[in-house]
Amino acid sequence: MAEAGDDLLPREAGGGGRGRYAYLRDPAAISRRSTALIRAEADLLRFPRSLRPMALRLAQAAGDAAILDHLAWSRGAIGAGIRALKAGAPILVDAAMVAAGISREGLPAANQVLCTLSDPVVATPPGSTRSAAAVELWRPYLAGAVVAIGNAPTALFRLLEIITGEIPKPALILGFPVGFVGAAEAKRALAEFGGDLAFVTLHGRRGGSALAAAAVNALAGRR
Repeated sequence: MAEAGDDLLPREAGGGGRGRYAYLRDPAAISRRSTALIRAEADLLRFPRSLRPMALRLAQAAGDAAILDHLAWSRGAIGAGIRALKAGAPILVDAAMVAAGISREGLPAANQVLCTLSDPVVATPPGSTRSAAAVELWRPYLAGAVVAIGNAPTALFRLLEIITGEIPKPALILGFPVGFVGAAEAKRALAEFGGDLAFVTLHGRRGGSALAAAAVNALAGRR
């Protein structure tokens, strides 16, 4: 059943009901149409100017402009992330899917994208998760880094525990863990952390690797 805004309509049906469909094929036209639909459905003007490109990318990645109602950020977060990437800061991610979604050619300084989850030295301690244990390997890279978490709430919780001490803080945390257990709580802890910690997050259960990667790509696109 067709829905409002659908660009997929059957035509010239052949044998067995199969045929050619009328849909947008040009990538530039698809991008323009997507942007127009998001702007029509979401009030992007409510966000600071610097945040709007990221908000647009997040809505595109989710296929849902309504998620922007739950977007939260700290003052100056986007600027902090852009400056860090331009300075060559590494990008620390919690999952291979986040790393795979980051457009390397768009990074301003050939920034290293580091995912330690599959590192053979990572061992899952009793009562914890492998994702949380993998964050321990971020310690040498954390100062001034851009962190993008799109999968594990335990990774975000452990990161916040680490930087509560004397460990230098990342330049920016993009917190988009997803799930029914711990995701909303971890993102609330990020937003309430204080101490001038720069962050962008999406309150509630929704999130995911695609959103975390989209957030990084939005930063990289602001040169």
